[in-house]
Amino acid sequence: MLTSYNLDSLGRIPLAKVKTWSAPQGFGTIKRNLPPARGPMTVAPAALDLSNKLAVVRRLMADQRLDAYLIPTTDEHLNEYPPQVRERRAWASHFTGSAGDLLLGQQQAWLFVDFRYHEQAELEADPAQIQVVKLGLEGHKSLLEQLQALAKPGFRFGFDPFTTTYSQGETWVQKLEPLGVTLVSLETNLVDRAWQELTGKPLDLPQSDLVALPVEVAGVDSATKLAQVREAMVRVGADLLPVTKLDQISWLFNLRGADIPHNPVFLAYGLVTPTLAYLCTDLERLSDPVAATLPAEVQLVPYEAYLGTLKILSANSRVLVDPLQTTLGTVQAIRAGGGGIVEASHPLETLKARKNAVEIAQMAVANRQASRSKVRVWHWLEEHYRRGEPLSETAVAQAVTGFYAEEPGFMGLSFPTIAAVGANSSIVHYSHPHPQTLVTPNQFLLLDSGAQYWGGTTDDTRTLVFGTPDPEQIDRYTDVLRAHINCARQCFPKGTTGIQLDGITRADLWLKHLDYGHGTGHGVGAFLNVHEGPTGISKRAAEPLEPGMITSIEPGFYRAGWGGIRLENLYLVVQVPLPEPTIWYAFEPLTYIPFQAKLVDFCSLESPQRQWLQQYHEQVLGRLVPTLDAPTATWLARVCEPFMGS
Repeated sequence: MLTSYNLDSLGRIPLAKVKTWSAPQGFGTIKRNLPPARGPMTVAPAALDLSNKLAVVRRLMADQRLDAYLIPTTDEHLNEYPPQVRERRAWASHFTGSAGDLLLGQQQAWLFVDFRYHEQAELEADPAQIQVVKLGLEGHKSLLEQLQALAKPGFRFGFDPFTTTYSQGETWVQKLEPLGVTLVSLETNLVDRAWQELTGKPLDLPQSDLVALPVEVAGVDSATKLAQVREAMVRVGADLLPVTKLDQISWLFNLRGADIPHNPVFLAYGLVTPTLAYLCTDLERLSDPVAATLPAEVQLVPYEAYLGTLKILSANSRVLVDPLQTTLGTVQAIRAGGGGIVEASHPLETLKARKNAVEIAQMAVANRQASRSKVRVWHWLEEHYRRGEPLSETAVAQAVTGFYAEEPGFMGLSFPTIAAVGANSSIVHYSHPHPQTLVTPNQFLLLDSGAQYWGGTTDDTRTLVFGTPDPEQIDRYTDVLRAHINCARQCFPKGTTGIQLDGITRADLWLKHLDYGHGTGHGVGAFLNVHEGPTGISKRAAEPLEPGMITSIEPGFYRAGWGGIRLENLYLVVQVPLPEPTIWYAFEPLTYIPFQAKLVDFCSLESPQRQWLQQYHEQVLGRLVPTLDAPTATWLARVCEPFMGS
């Protein structure tokens, strides 16, 4: 247990009072767009270059006698995409990827990134000041391995316990303390202090107006959801549940906000007891009509009062803690309040992941709208190419947003559009399309995009070539398509995990000594985050897939300097109506976008794979043609024709 930690951190100084901030175009009244994306914490003075930033953080480290300090991507809510003022790692490293941790020593710095960001980190991080560590490659240490290599008696390792999971903290106690490392849980975040010192500005949190989801969109009211949570708490013997992840809070209370670009969530904490529920957020954001939609049992508490409320409620309570989804700072507060810990999976994750019938219907509508938009983008691209009119990556990304916005209920993008041409397509999360990089004949255009619609979230990817693809492009595209089909057409028994399906997807690629470094698929929320746990298909996805869960299937192939291919659809897990006693599941597509026939080597596909392609493209035509104008419908029929009877 974490007995070595200094509980002085419980006196944590809150950030400045959240300031009033209105979402553009009236998000609170369900109009068009979520707030535009903003970059990491930046200010005008030229003095704020990387060396000055790191120098100030290192001086603050020295004040605490720290040998190393961790600056993770995640914030106090373990967000993959934090609000602007909490993009600390991006500010301190100039690396803008959505995952990656910075370990800062007094003389050296290490940026740990997974396969998705190997190329991007090399491009964005200054090699003179930061060493990029490419996780998964031989000779590259993980964060823990690097700390073990640095360890010696008296070595002091500091971190913010509110940006660290309880599980990670326990691992450090077990693996680092025996080596003589002193773990220092800090009262304030050093990057916040450095930013304020360099700018003289307060760290104001965003505040968007909140909107309530009616039952007609959410499917289940908040009181019913709270009852389901309490049933799960009773099963593990817990009488208090802290909720720190923002998508869980938004789902539980049937509320949406716009505090974080592309994610319709809001900064808040939740606490659930056997009889009451507490929503800790800035109370000024709650209009009377929105507050009136909450169950009578919900107590409204200011955001900054979360820790005090938690400590009071923890007294003599058994508190459910998911080690992977609860911050270490929260656990420290529970113990300071006299509470006992019950380790269990967070019930909200599974409840949220298994969509109800209304959520499924909303997701189906949203993804059909997004599919129609992407088909129109493809047609638009081909028309420009046919007329010899050059298009930049930026123009393509803007066009995607424009077509999405023409659909009813458009709220904004679900993530920054990836429009990557040629060699840029090998950068897995290439989220900064360039105005000078043009769509080029015979080169890949990888187009990965998604939208937030009122009630549904979308995500899909197609890789295209305008002109004539070369044999290697055809071979690799066909390899990736075959992997996609092998997963999408797979039936599997109840209890099957994403780990098992990940291996099935990669099997044919592995026979050719090919692979991709990211997961095969991720869960997707219903008008929530585009990346949602615990659903997924990857080497670490141990959660069984169940009906109502929605996952992407997106195998790929990437080679630096050559380009990349990714083919992504969203699928709903459904039960197969079979008479056998064993329960079987399958995938039902939500995305209906054709593949590009000229990139497919049909002769190398097996008969079941060709049959799947024919059935899929028949569904594409059946669902989209009646909704398209005549020229686009004719074009779509021509695009799908090679797959018919293939």
